[in-house]
Amino acid sequence: MDRAAPVLIRIYKEESALEVWKQDRTGKYALLNAYPICKFSGNLGPKLVHGDHQAPEGFYDITPDRMNPNSSEYLAFNTGFPNAYDRSLGRTGSFLMVHGGCRSVGCYAMTDSAMEEIYGLVDEAFKGGQPKVQLQAFPFRMTAQNLARHAGDPNMPFWEMLKAGSDAFLVTEQPPRVAVCDRRYVFNPVLGSDLDPSAPCPVGIDSPAVAEAIQPARTASVIAAPINTGTVAYHANDAQKINASLRGIY
Repeated sequence: MDRAAPVLIRIYKEESALEVWKQDRTGKYALLNAYPICKFSGNLGPKLVHGDHQAPEGFYDITPDRMNPNSSEYLAFNTGFPNAYDRSLGRTGSFLMVHGGCRSVGCYAMTDSAMEEIYGLVDEAFKGGQPKVQLQAFPFRMTAQNLARHAGDPNMPFWEMLKAGSDAFLVTEQPPRVAVCDRRYVFNPVLGSDLDPSAPCPVGIDSPAVAEAIQPARTASVIAAPINTGTVAYHANDAQKINASLRGIY
């Protein structure tokens, strides 16, 4: 993998795991590393209103202007909540972060050492020209078994929609294009024009259905991904350390 190649982040609440995926030289994304989430607040389910202390679930874009090397929680980047989907439903909240410090009020908190590495990987991708990093936040790994285990939860229609996006990524090994219409996510839409998140979806907007079955070997490797608990040494005021800190994971 090239050091400055694009990255993608996937978060799983129930498993308390954050994964960094990176584009390899074939153009496909492969799992680079996994990290334990130190703490997230709230329960399984999306963030609805300011003050509910819920960590968001959904598909978000991290942009360079959302990086905060001077955070009071060591290092941080803004998830981008609320996105177009959230706003179409009137959901409110701000400054929902992934950060260090290992404490959370609506955010995903990592240990400082894990955040150094995650922040460094995202920063490298931006310096390599990636305009935005997709962040996919899920209640749990989006398998049919896990959905069945949570059958009856009022969030099920929302989670089934998230599963479609998760499947689109795992099948294509590319970040799905994300659009919003009719107050729902549309993944890899056939039509590429801007959509009104609150208006009915145009006829034919949906791409062909994503296959239910993911390649067994790939699924097994993702589920079994080891969690990185090692320490690193990267911070905004000493950026040169990233070269030594990240060398071992490529």
